[in-house]
Amino acid sequence: MNENLSNPEMDFEKMNSRKTKSGGINTEWILSQRGAKNEIDFHRPYDCMVEKERRPNGRVEDTAIIFLSNKECSFKCLMCDLWKNTSDNSAPVGAIPEQIEWALSRLPAARHIKLYNSGSFFDEKAIPKSDYPSIARLVDHYETVIVESHPRLIGEKCLEFRDLISGKLEVAIGLETAHPEILARLNKQMTLDDFKRGVEFLKRNGMNSRAFILLRPPFMTEEEGVAWAQKSIDFAFDCGVDSCTVIPVRAGNGAMEQLMKRGEFEMPDLTSLEKVLEYGVSQRRGLVFADLWDLELFSDCQACFQDRYERIHQMNLAQQILPRISCRHCT
Repeated sequence: MNENLSNPEMDFEKMNSRKTKSGGINTEWILSQRGAKNEIDFHRPYDCMVEKERRPNGRVEDTAIIFLSNKECSFKCLMCDLWKNTSDNSAPVGAIPEQIEWALSRLPAARHIKLYNSGSFFDEKAIPKSDYPSIARLVDHYETVIVESHPRLIGEKCLEFRDLISGKLEVAIGLETAHPEILARLNKQMTLDDFKRGVEFLKRNGMNSRAFILLRPPFMTEEEGVAWAQKSIDFAFDCGVDSCTVIPVRAGNGAMEQLMKRGEFEMPDLTSLEKVLEYGVSQRRGLVFADLWDLELFSDCQACFQDRYERIHQMNLAQQILPRISCRHCT
């Protein structure tokens, strides 16, 4: 039986060109708010690094991360700024393996690897399927290979790539929020049922999954942002994910600035991220991480920020709730 969850012939870019969102927020409007993209080179990743991450076995181990230069994601999500390091054109066949080989020749050894392409690994306009064997050979010595995908693109291609690698395949999926109405307004072109089916497909076929969860997406108050991030963690684990990463929503893509002017978005406070991380860790249902990228944007106090950053970082690694940081400069 064909277990594809989406129509492989569906052209998501054409689908997204339709005015599908209410209140003037749709793909056309989102694109109209953008600035220029950064220049990328298809023969080099736009970044790479090694970071420590807590694993399901309880160990903290090194994970290589390669940010691949490729075609922009076919989905134009309202809050996304990853398009800045993508191209309007598809990478030529062989370019993605070349990027991975270049990065691995410069990175220190690690046991796990993330291949992040600012979109969906299983979108052939981004990662040609003919490159799968070459990619698999390059990452063959890693215990875990982590890629990202929209849930509607999870299907047979996952199985094909899984069967080419010797390590465990893990797929990161953007749940964003379990609030169904706000999820629809993010122009994500998915439902909660799509997410659930994607996770179930991965689990049924021996692959792990992690969920990306937004802290305070547009159209929420601070209190609602915290509550729905917590509910989203619960929903993701109910669906069967192995871990969740909580990402505070930031401005910077044009659309979010316009929503700020309209009073429909504010960036969350660092305290809210701490609350959601503490909640997720306390549930003991799986690993819960707080995203550390640009974390200073969410802090109003320079006096305690570094200590709070380190506390969140250590909670990510230990999966234990550590004492809150006391600061005489802020309440």
